[in-house]
Amino acid sequence: MKIVILDGHAVNPGDLSWDCFEAFGDVTVYEFTEAHQIFDRIGDAEIVMTNKTPLTEETFAACPNIRLVCVLATGYNVVDCEAARKRGIPVCNVPDYGTAAVAQFTFSLLLEICNAVGIHNDAVHKGDWASSPYFCFWNTPQMELAGKTLGIIGFGRIGRAVGKIARAMGMQVLAYNRSRHPEGEEIGEYVDLDTLLARSDIISLHCPLTGENAKLINADTIAQMKDGAILLNTARGGLLNEQDVAAALKSGKLRYTAVDVVSAEPIDPRNPLLSAPNCIITPHMAWAPLESRQRILDCTIRSIQGFLNENPVNTVN
Repeated sequence: MKIVILDGHAVNPGDLSWDCFEAFGDVTVYEFTEAHQIFDRIGDAEIVMTNKTPLTEETFAACPNIRLVCVLATGYNVVDCEAARKRGIPVCNVPDYGTAAVAQFTFSLLLEICNAVGIHNDAVHKGDWASSPYFCFWNTPQMELAGKTLGIIGFGRIGRAVGKIARAMGMQVLAYNRSRHPEGEEIGEYVDLDTLLARSDIISLHCPLTGENAKLINADTIAQMKDGAILLNTARGGLLNEQDVAAALKSGKLRYTAVDVVSAEPIDPRNPLLSAPNCIITPHMAWAPLESRQRILDCTIRSIQGFLNENPVNTVN
């Protein structure tokens, strides 16, 4: 059986091993695949793995040997799942691998806003503390999280994990989600979106991007927030109207924003958040710890085993 990995660098830049897939057949790994290379690189492969390389109706028509598609991620919008289904090709994703990592990263962003550890480390190394007449000093306002209200939009696995950390830090948790989960009832208070926006000191996004919630955070929803609210986004960049968020940062309506995702990635140099004050931007890395990426490979192995045993798992089509 021939297996092709189209953009292996995204999941494995060299610190993991692809050897685990060799038991299933002949494995070819490409670090990155341009759009014009997709057909040739798939060729007569039967199993195709992709992270962000798109697989379209045209791809399946040009590569009729494909029997299984494995998306090395949770989101699978890069694959035309309906075109695959019509050809009897299962599409499998990795439904849960980075919950702990993304929750941890969310608080990394929030704690950097609260305490600016990096800024103060730099200041000490530059000699600012040594030359200060005071026993201790700080360059930015310091904020305590205990007693603050965290509003979580999207209360699935990751949202609930964030809520647990928040509770451990003495925060109150509000949650807005399409459905309720028994575990969620124990972590926070389910409320409607308007209530969450009005009552939260900090708002954190953990929902998938859909046609209904695109640009959910915009001038109108920001106007409903507390003055000086903090906004976090480790979900999808399209959830923000970035121009409106930048304007709110410039006006002071938002105290701070920290995002790990933006509307176009890699980031467009013209993105308005780049020039907005009090805005932390990281390069879509919340999911990237070694442990999380190993889980992607482990889950994909189970998907291939299930397919070969005629007992498919993690299929999305």
